[in-house]
Amino acid sequence: MALLEVSGLHAGYSAADVLRGVAFAVEQDGITTVLGANGAGKTTLLRAVSGMVRRQGSVRFDGRPIETLATEEIARLGIGHVPDGRGTFFDFTTEENLRIGAYTRKDRHAVARDFERVYSYFPRLKERRQQQAGTLSGGEQQMLAIARALMLSPRLLLLDEPSFGLAPLVVQDIFRIMRSINEEEGVSVLLVEQNAALALDLADHAYLLETGEVVMSGSADTIRSNETVRRAYLGY
Repeated sequence: MALLEVSGLHAGYSAADVLRGVAFAVEQDGITTVLGANGAGKTTLLRAVSGMVRRQGSVRFDGRPIETLATEEIARLGIGHVPDGRGTFFDFTTEENLRIGAYTRKDRHAVARDFERVYSYFPRLKERRQQQAGTLSGGEQQMLAIARALMLSPRLLLLDEPSFGLAPLVVQDIFRIMRSINEEEGVSVLLVEQNAALALDLADHAYLLETGEVVMSGSADTIRSNETVRRAYLGY
């Protein structure tokens, strides 16, 4: 069953459309990745789901149309967005950043429990909870961005280029944690990722986006075995 269903999506900035008639879905408890070259429209796609850009078309979350809702309303429904550039509040501590992630929630006892849950996934953040976020390493800031989104208690997590600029071992650690969050918490994931090999290893379904249009879709294994994808994105 699809948790997120998108069809006929046009989205962009000012008068120019970046996405043209895009359709895709994310299954309940599933991980879907969107692949594509720089400029294909991947970041715009995530921003359109979150209501951060001009958009037109059908966007349904758990059967409910959300294409007319504001970003904050979409977040309240349980869609957490980890943007490109991480969106860290540099002057705040790690813990203050996490509290910002839970700003829409009223269930204080559950929020306290989620602090411990998030720290169990990211023990380095617990060690640095009173440290100014701007002094964290790049990998720690990426962990903080994901952890902050998890403090929303989301049903769907939108991840924009989580591996960008990070060392390979740090990336492997982050992707391992994302798999655990999906399997243990049942959080669905929509992943935009330049590293196609990593993304296809994590995902169960994939879409290939080129110049604002979906040109290929299928299971991650099917997309991985496609000759065009192998040559253009996997390098063999």
